[in-house]
Amino acid sequence: MLETLSTERGRSDRLTHTEHLPAREARYAPWPTAIRTEIVAAAAGLGVGLPWAHQAEAMDLAKNGQSVVIATGTASGKSLGYLAPVLSDLLDGTEAPNGRGATALYLAPTKALAADQRRRAAELVPPRVRVALYDGDTPPEEREWVRQYASYVLTNPDMLHRGILPAHPRWSTFLKALKYVVVDECHSYRGVFGSHVAQVLRRLRRLAARYGASPTFLLASATTAEPAVTARRLTGVPATAVTDDASPRGPMVFALWEPPLTENVGEHGAPVRRTATAEAGYLLTDLVGAGTRTVVFVRSRRAAELVALQAQDQLGSPLAARVAAYRGGYLAEERRALERELHSGRLLGLASTSALELGVDVSGLDAVLLAGYPGTRASLWQQAGRAGREAQGALAVLIARDDPLDTYLVHHPEALFANPVEATVLDPDNPHVLAPHLCAAAAELPLTDSDLELFGPSTAQLLPVLERRGLLRRRPDGSWYWTRRERAADRVDLRGSGGSPVQIVEADTGRLLGTVDAAASHTTVHTGAVHLHQGRTYLVRDLDLDASVALVALADPPYTTSARDITSISVLSTDTTEEWGEATLSFGSVEVVNQVVGYLRKRIATGEILGESKLDLPPRTLRTRAVWWSVTEDQLLDADIPLDLLPGAAHAAEHALIGLLPLFATCDRWDIGGVSVPLHPDTGLPTVFVYDGHSGGAGFAERGFRRAVEWLTATRDAISACECERGCPSCVQSPKCGNGNDPLDKAAAVRLLDILLAGAPRPQGPPSGAKARNGQDTGANDAPDEDHARDAGDAPDPSDARGGSDDPDRSGTRGGSDDPDRSGAPDRSGDAVGTGESGGAGAAPAAPGTDAGPAAPDPAGPGTG
Repeated sequence: MLETLSTERGRSDRLTHTEHLPAREARYAPWPTAIRTEIVAAAAGLGVGLPWAHQAEAMDLAKNGQSVVIATGTASGKSLGYLAPVLSDLLDGTEAPNGRGATALYLAPTKALAADQRRRAAELVPPRVRVALYDGDTPPEEREWVRQYASYVLTNPDMLHRGILPAHPRWSTFLKALKYVVVDECHSYRGVFGSHVAQVLRRLRRLAARYGASPTFLLASATTAEPAVTARRLTGVPATAVTDDASPRGPMVFALWEPPLTENVGEHGAPVRRTATAEAGYLLTDLVGAGTRTVVFVRSRRAAELVALQAQDQLGSPLAARVAAYRGGYLAEERRALERELHSGRLLGLASTSALELGVDVSGLDAVLLAGYPGTRASLWQQAGRAGREAQGALAVLIARDDPLDTYLVHHPEALFANPVEATVLDPDNPHVLAPHLCAAAAELPLTDSDLELFGPSTAQLLPVLERRGLLRRRPDGSWYWTRRERAADRVDLRGSGGSPVQIVEADTGRLLGTVDAAASHTTVHTGAVHLHQGRTYLVRDLDLDASVALVALADPPYTTSARDITSISVLSTDTTEEWGEATLSFGSVEVVNQVVGYLRKRIATGEILGESKLDLPPRTLRTRAVWWSVTEDQLLDADIPLDLLPGAAHAAEHALIGLLPLFATCDRWDIGGVSVPLHPDTGLPTVFVYDGHSGGAGFAERGFRRAVEWLTATRDAISACECERGCPSCVQSPKCGNGNDPLDKAAAVRLLDILLAGAPRPQGPPSGAKARNGQDTGANDAPDEDHARDAGDAPDPSDARGGSDDPDRSGTRGGSDDPDRSGAPDRSGDAVGTGESGGAGAAPAAPGTDAGPAAPDPAGPGTG
C-alpha cells in the first residue's frame, strides 16, 4: 500500500521515515475458575477459546476484589478483561430474591462507546442480566425502568454527575448492590475534564458507602506511563496495573509523511505546504479506490467534512457513497446510522474526529491516516492501532501539518518511536474544580469531617471559604449543608464548555443542524463564519449570544474562515522561580483577558488569505496557571538583539514554544496559550508566557516548568533546523496568530533561546519519564502532586459557573468532548500588553467596570496555538 501511495504516484520525496513494527505472537492462559461457565461458553461462541494472559490476570485480580487498570494496546481485548468478572458476578446476583443482588456501573467518555459496549455485553451474558444505556438519548419512560431493574448500567460521567448522583435516593437499590465501577478509556480523562471526573468518582464512592457498598474499580486505558498512579489519582483508590500485552499483532508499517510545498505564499511571503487535510483527502481517495478500508483521523469537525467531501468528489460514483465523515455535533440518529454502516463494512473510507479513537469496535481496517499529530504519543498509538485489529498487516501514516511540532516529529522519528508514552496529567485538588464539587456533594448528603480525606487536602481550607460566600452552612453538629434552592450539580460543567451549547439553526427552515459549545461559538460560529454539516456548506448570518443561537444559510463560498483575537496577561502570584544565570523561569497564577476581534477568509485548499473582517464580541476573562521566563537587557546585548528586534524574537519563540510543549505534556496545542511582551509591567523585563487554557490550570504549564530545559532545547532546535529564511508555519508562524504573524524574527528567536539556555541548570540524570540505560523506567513522575494543596483563597465561586450538558456528544471545542473541533480556533495575540496566542477562549465574559474575580470552572478548553 505504501509503495503505491509514494513511489508509484511520484510522491516518494514526501516520505521522511518508515518504521517497521514486527508481528507479535499471542500468549494464552486458562480461564480463571471464578468466571461463570455461561460467560466462557458465550466467549467460545464468539471465537474466544482461551483468554490472553493479560486478560486472565485482570480477571483474577477483579474477582479477588482488587481494583485494576488494564493498560495495553489497541485491540488487545481489554473489554473482555473486565466484562468477564463483572458479568459473572451479575449472573450470581440474578439468583437473589429481587433478581438484582449485584450491580455494576460502566462509564465511557462518549455515548458511541457506551452503545458499542452494550452490544458486547449482550453477546456474553444471558438476558436475565439486564444491560441498559442511561444517557441523554434515553427516553424518559425508560429511565425509571433502568433505575429499578437494570443490573449493568452504561452511562457517561456527565450523566452520572447530573442525573444519577443528585437523585441518589431513586438509585438506592442500585447503589446498595454496586459491586463494580468500570472506567473505560481512562487515559482520556486528563486536564480539567479528568480532574472533574476524579471528583465525580469520589462523590460516587461516598454515596455508595452511604448505602453500604464499596465497589471495585476496573479501568481500561491505552498504553500510558504510570497507569497505576493515574488510576489512583482518578479514583482515589489503589489499583494494580496490568501492562504485559499478550495479544497478537500483525506487522505494521508506520510512515511519516510531509506534504509538498505549494506555489502559494503565506503571510510575509513565507512558503506554504499543502495542508494535512488536503493531503489526507488525496491519500484516502487512492486507498478507497484500491478497495482498502481506511480511517482518517483529523483534528476538527470541519476537517472531517472537508476530507470526506474531497474524496467523494475525486472518486465519483459509485465509490463516493462509501465514504463519509464521523464527528460530534451530529444528531443522535445520524451518529447511530454511521456506526451501523461501519460495522457492516459498507463504508470503505471514513474521516473521523477522535470519537473513533475511543474504543468503538471498528474491525477489519487496513490503513489509518493521521492528518496531523494528535497531541500525545498515547493518542498516536491508540489511533494507529485501529488498523490491523484482527492481527493482519496494516499501514499507518502520520501526515504532518505545517506547524513546528509536526515538522519536528517527521524529521526526528526517534521522538515518536524511541520514547515512552506520556503519563496522564490531572489535578483533582485544583480549587476551581474541587469547590463546586464540594457544593454538589453537600447537596447530595451533608459533608462531615470524615469526608475531608476523601476529597483531598484542600477540602478543609475550602469549606470555610464556601461558607463565607453563602454557599454552604455549618450546623451545630459540624456538618456542612448546601444552602440554595437550585441544584448544585447544575453549576458544574465537567467538560469546561462554558454554558449551554449554542444551537445552529437553518434560518430559512428553522431546522436544528447541531450544536457547538458556548466557548467555541466566538471562534467557530461568529457572524460570517463558514460552517460545514454533512457535506453542506453554510454561512453564519448572525450569532445571538443571549439566545444561544447561530442562524445559518446554505452557501457556496470559495473560502474558509479563521478567527482572530487579542490577549493581555497579568501575574497574580508567583509560586516558584528558578534562576537561569541572569534570566529567570517562573511558575504561578495569571489572569488572561481575551477578545475575538475579527476573522480571516482563506481560499480552500491553498490557504491564500482573501481578506479580513472585523467582529464586535465581548471579552472573556480567565484565571489560570502559567510558566514564564524573563531575560535582562544585558542578555539581549550579548545575544545581539537590539530593542527593535526584541518583539519579533520573543513572539517567534512564543509561537514555537506553544507548538512544542505537547511533546512534553499530555496536552495539545489547543489546550494552551501564550503571550510575549517586550516589557511586561509585572516583571519589568522582556517576558514570554505559556498558560493553561482552563480556569484554575490543568497541569500543562506546570509540566512545562518542570521539563523546561528539554522543552526549550527542542524548540530552539526546531526553529534552527527549518530550511526557510525568515520563518514559516513549520517553525515560527502560526496561521491564526492575532497579530498576523507580525512581528516575527526567526534568527533572533534562536539567539534569544540560546542566551536563555546558556544559563539553564544542567539535568541531574535522565529526564522525567525517560528510560535509564538498562531499559528500566526511572520512575520519575512530573505530574502534579495530588497531595499539594493550593491556597484556598483562590477558590472560585461555584455560583458563577455555567451549567453543562449531560450529553458529552453535544460537541465541542472546549475540553475533552469526543470531538475537539478546533479548526476555527485562532492563535491569539496580546493587545497593548504584548503579542501571543490565547488559550482562554472559553473564559467568562468580563463585566464592564467590575472585577472579574476568580474564574469559575470554565471552558477555556483548547486555547489556541
